[in-house]
Amino acid sequence: MNTLSFDRQVAVISALTEGVSIRATERLTGVHRDTIMRLGVKIGEGCAMLHDRMMRGLQVPILEFDEIWSYIGKKQRMVQPGEADMGDCYTFIALDATRKAIISHVTGKRNEATTRAFVNDVWERIVNRPQITSDGYGPYIEAVAECFGDGADYAQLVKHYAADHSVQAARRHSPPQVVRVERMVVSGRPKPRHLSTSYVERSNLTLRMQQRRFTRLTNGFSKKLRNHEAAVALYVAHYNLCRVHEALRVTPAMTLGVTDHIWTIGELIEAATAPQLEGRPSGRFRVIDGGLEG
Repeated sequence: MNTLSFDRQVAVISALTEGVSIRATERLTGVHRDTIMRLGVKIGEGCAMLHDRMMRGLQVPILEFDEIWSYIGKKQRMVQPGEADMGDCYTFIALDATRKAIISHVTGKRNEATTRAFVNDVWERIVNRPQITSDGYGPYIEAVAECFGDGADYAQLVKHYAADHSVQAARRHSPPQVVRVERMVVSGRPKPRHLSTSYVERSNLTLRMQQRRFTRLTNGFSKKLRNHEAAVALYVAHYNLCRVHEALRVTPAMTLGVTDHIWTIGELIEAATAPQLEGRPSGRFRVIDGGLEG
């Protein structure tokens, strides 16, 4: 990677951010897959620190929370004792429903510790009183109360699904039918017209399409947690800074006011590898065996 030209680095990162698999990127660019993975981790971890530095002091009126599932190494049912990083892995995402920017993301198990780390990370980044909507996951209630106190208007949107016992192959991977939606005010006075998780759920679809590691029914899943976290950070930075949103006609970061132009992949690589980011703590949390490590 030290001898890889800048143009070839741009080609590799461009392919990864467009959902191309590592082996396909190897065939397209002529760069060995091990080099591609090392470059992806380096740029991804730099993007995590870049995101932490840029996404501070934000005014975000409406937030939507959601989690997207993936897995590391093997499915949860195959995980053995001592393989804490393997199996189910969830990426928690906080989306600005107005500017469509990803404000925060935390990757880990779907438990109270990860939820608390995620909500705390959101709280550290915004300076106003937001309206928050999440799904019906229980730990959000305590986490929002602990981090925001009375400083947020919070509601949960709970979707109830019909049981589908079909064994037909055509229905095996189809989503169940939503039969009822329940809106529950948890704290404050959230405005009913803004009680929604539709935007963040649509954002999750973009993540699943743009990152090969999230594509279902393939062998492109992540084998290491570190690589998975770096891939998510790379996606978020590219989504916020480089990818023009079709509805906004600019990037989410521009509507948020943290930058004034559309970034190129080259700019993203240069910013993610800038000397001032080296050794800088990301300000995030990693969940380890139910505890938090700063």
